[in-house]
Amino acid sequence: MSTQYEHILTSRPNPSVALITLNRPKALNALSTPLFLELNKALFEADADQAIGAIVLTGSEKAFAAGADIKEMKDKEFSDVYKNNFLANWGELSRLRKPVIAAVSGYALGGGCELALMCDIILASPTAKFGQPEINLGVIPGGGGSQRLVRAIGKSRAMELVLTGRMVSAQEADQWGMISRVTDNVVEEAVKMATEISSKGQIAIQAGKEVVNAAYELTLAEGLRFERRTFHGLFATKDQEEGMTAFVEKRKANFTHL
Repeated sequence: MSTQYEHILTSRPNPSVALITLNRPKALNALSTPLFLELNKALFEADADQAIGAIVLTGSEKAFAAGADIKEMKDKEFSDVYKNNFLANWGELSRLRKPVIAAVSGYALGGGCELALMCDIILASPTAKFGQPEINLGVIPGGGGSQRLVRAIGKSRAMELVLTGRMVSAQEADQWGMISRVTDNVVEEAVKMATEISSKGQIAIQAGKEVVNAAYELTLAEGLRFERRTFHGLFATKDQEEGMTAFVEKRKANFTHL
């Protein structure tokens, strides 16, 4: 990940883990179009790198991302946003095959909350605050907030956040099941989790992510069928043979991602 960016930072805290840090500190990491173009490029570069097994996405201690860049969008008109499908590229993250862990500190509001919800796992520091305050600007969430929140915390709570614009603490988000857990040293913990994920077979990891995400779209019967067929398919991989053989032989598996 040697590309130089203006609005994000990229690094490898571990050879198998990509760390992407939003880097617009003066704007509290407001999500502008140039930032999202860079973010998508870095994400897909990491997704295509065979050495990387998982990705961590974070911001600063003060703000994961405090929302969309209002200065960029305040003068836009309907014909512009509709014809150019404004914000459509925000959903590119959901096309990644590898797991993405959001490490959230400080504000994750509006687009920042939506960005966290796009990730596969959310870890939050005790300082994290989530919310969809777009209603205070005369609009509603446009990057998936209303849809993903309903699936994460239910209709009533999602409706409350969308219609009042209030922020919820990390602790409340944890109680609601919106995040995995609250933890100190959130980036360090996210990298540790990503390293653990990366130690598994990549084919099985990608299959696991695919079947869990499919549960959002499929009926229970269809989902169970899809899971079972995907499970069956893994018996065509060398990693399945190695993993089960290592278990029987009481040794650590040496996965080759084949």
